[in-house]
Amino acid sequence: MITPKEIQKQCLTWWKDVLLAYIDENLVDNISDNVVSFFPREINRIGKISAKDVQNKVLEHKKAIELLQNHSKNEAKNDTKESKKFGYKLVLEETQFAKIGKQSVPTKIIIESIKDYLKITNKEKEYQIFQRNYALILKELPLLNEWINANTNVLKLIEHNTWTDTLKVCKYFIATPKPQLYIRQLPIDVHTKYIQENKSIITSLLNFLIINEIDTNEKDFEKRFNLLSREQLIRIRFLDVSKSPLPNITDISFTEKELKNYYQNYHLNANFQFDNIFITENLMNFLTLPKLKNTIAIWSGGGFNISYLKNIDWLKEKQFYYWGDIDAQGFQILNQCRSYFPNVIAVMMDKETLENFQFGEGTPAKNQVLQHLSDTEKMLYEYLKLNNIRLEQEKITQIFAEAEIKKILEFVV
Repeated sequence: MITPKEIQKQCLTWWKDVLLAYIDENLVDNISDNVVSFFPREINRIGKISAKDVQNKVLEHKKAIELLQNHSKNEAKNDTKESKKFGYKLVLEETQFAKIGKQSVPTKIIIESIKDYLKITNKEKEYQIFQRNYALILKELPLLNEWINANTNVLKLIEHNTWTDTLKVCKYFIATPKPQLYIRQLPIDVHTKYIQENKSIITSLLNFLIINEIDTNEKDFEKRFNLLSREQLIRIRFLDVSKSPLPNITDISFTEKELKNYYQNYHLNANFQFDNIFITENLMNFLTLPKLKNTIAIWSGGGFNISYLKNIDWLKEKQFYYWGDIDAQGFQILNQCRSYFPNVIAVMMDKETLENFQFGEGTPAKNQVLQHLSDTEKMLYEYLKLNNIRLEQEKITQIFAEAEIKKILEFVV
C-alpha cells in the first residue's frame, strides 16, 4: 500500500508541470494563487489490496490505513481533534471480505488544490519565490514569457533569485546589442561582478532576446555578445634583428587585434620583410632559439593556444616551422597548426630525435583522426599514443637543437 512519503514523491514529479500550468493561466488572468487547470488530481497507483493480504496482515493493514489518515486532511474520527486544513484527501470504501468481514480499503488519493499540493511537497516558499519573480518578469519584460515556458527554464525563476538586476542587464542589451565595451564599463546599475557571476543564465536569456545580433558559434561570452575582453598577448622575437620595425628591439608583445593590423602598418617598411616563422610549444625554447636570417618566432601561449593565430591572415603568406613535444598531444597541436597554415614543417618531431634522448611517460590521449599529418607522422603519433610516450622539448640539448635548425634555416652571422 502507498505511504505518505510515496505520495509526496509522486507529487514532486508534477512540480514543473504545476508551474507551467500557473503560467498558462496567468497569461490571461490577473496573478492569483489558483492552478485550476491542474487540480484536482488523483493518485491512482495506491497498491492493490487482496483479501489474502488483509487476512494475513490485518494489523499491518490497519496501521497503514491509520498512517494515511493521519497525514491526510480528512476529518479526524475523534471530534475533539481539529481536522487538517490542507493535504491530500483519502477516499476509503468498506469492502466485505469472506473470512474477516468488512475492512476499510483506500480507493483514491486526491490533491484538490494548489494549497494542498504545496503542503504535501513543502514547496510553499519556493512557490512564493516563483510567483514573485514571474510577476516581476511579466511586468518588466513580458517578451521572456516564451523563454520561461521552455521546460528547462521554468525552474530558473526559483533557482535564480536576483531577477531585478538580471532584467536590467537584459534591457540594456536589447537596447544596445553591440556595446563594444568591457563588462566593467557597461552603464548598468548592477555591481561590477554581477554579469561575471551570472554568465550562465544571462547567456541563455540573451541567446533568446538578441539572437540575430550575436555570433552563435562563438563560445567566449565577451566575443559572443560583442563586448571587449582581455586579449591574449602574442609575443614576437625578431630572430633577425634587421627585420624589426624598431631599431635594436627584438622582443615585442601584441594583442590579437594589434597583430592582425601589424602587417598593414609595417609591410612597406623595407626592414619588415621576412619569410619564415618559427613556433615552439615551450616558452623557454622560444626564448633560446638562435638568431636566424629572415625569421621571426611567435609565442601565443603554448600548446593549443596556437588557435590565437588562425585569424591573422597576413601570417598565411609565410613559411611556418613548428617545434613541439614528441607525444600524442604534440602531434595533435601540429595537426591543429596545419589546419590554419598548411605549409607547416615539423622540427625535431621524428623518430630519430626520439631515439637520441631519454623519454618518459606521457598523458593518455583520446583517439583522433589527424588528417593534416604525413603518413610517417601518423605512424609515430599512433606509436606514441599506444605506448603513452613523451619526449619533452626541454630534454633535447641546445647543441642538438641548433644543429637540427641549421639544417633547414640559415643562422645570422
